[in-house]
Amino acid sequence: MTYTVNCSILLTELPLLERPAAAKAAGFDAVEFWWPFDSSTPADADVTAFERAITDAGVQLTGLNFNAGNMPGGDRGLVSWKGRCSEFKDNIAVVAGIGERLGCKHFNALYGNRQEEFRPEEQDELAVKNLVAAAEGVAGIGGTVLLEPVSGAPAYPLKTAADTFAVIAKTQAAGVANVKFLADFYHLAVNGDDVEAVIEEHAKDFGHIQIADNPGRGAPGTGELPLGEWITRSRELGYTGPIGLEYKAEAAQAFTWAIRQPAN
Repeated sequence: MTYTVNCSILLTELPLLERPAAAKAAGFDAVEFWWPFDSSTPADADVTAFERAITDAGVQLTGLNFNAGNMPGGDRGLVSWKGRCSEFKDNIAVVAGIGERLGCKHFNALYGNRQEEFRPEEQDELAVKNLVAAAEGVAGIGGTVLLEPVSGAPAYPLKTAADTFAVIAKTQAAGVANVKFLADFYHLAVNGDDVEAVIEEHAKDFGHIQIADNPGRGAPGTGELPLGEWITRSRELGYTGPIGLEYKAEAAQAFTWAIRQPAN
């Protein structure tokens, strides 16, 4: 399993529940999703329909986000969002249940934007508590919580690998070992991080890798990033997981760069 298709940003011409089958038809055996529901605790019927779309397509769900709020509206996670702590904790059980039923082990927890009415230290304290709760909540299924820097969101405080590893260190000090770094090469590059140095120092500890080219957040080869070289070096240094395809492209051209076997 080399690539996993992010069906929340790709194949968006199709209804969400049709995208896993479209990924399979394009020759891929794995998919990942941002939170695919409108609330942290969706109706059982909606969860069942989502799970059935995965299993009927014959693909493996490799990654799922915790609810991150209204992403089109600018939200970037609930982890540090004071006032929505109980909602985030309710979401943990739903995420873990989906993971257990579908064999998914990796769960991305977006940190959340800064709130002007609270001190950053207050939000950071809450974030560690919520990340620990999430890590404990998925530990029973062998799960890993992922944490990533994000670009294009000025109020999102985790901009670099160093920012993110500092938070991960706090979760380790609090007693959990299953919060890992999500190395999104696009976000790191756009934010001006030294991607090569991050890979050299941390690749063996990456929880997941996601890619898009820059400029444009398009498919590999549409920009200037040496994505192939970065992936190869990460694998040489110990990363063994799939590569998440998290870029923007029209369905007809989305995977023309990839060498793959057509689905049977």
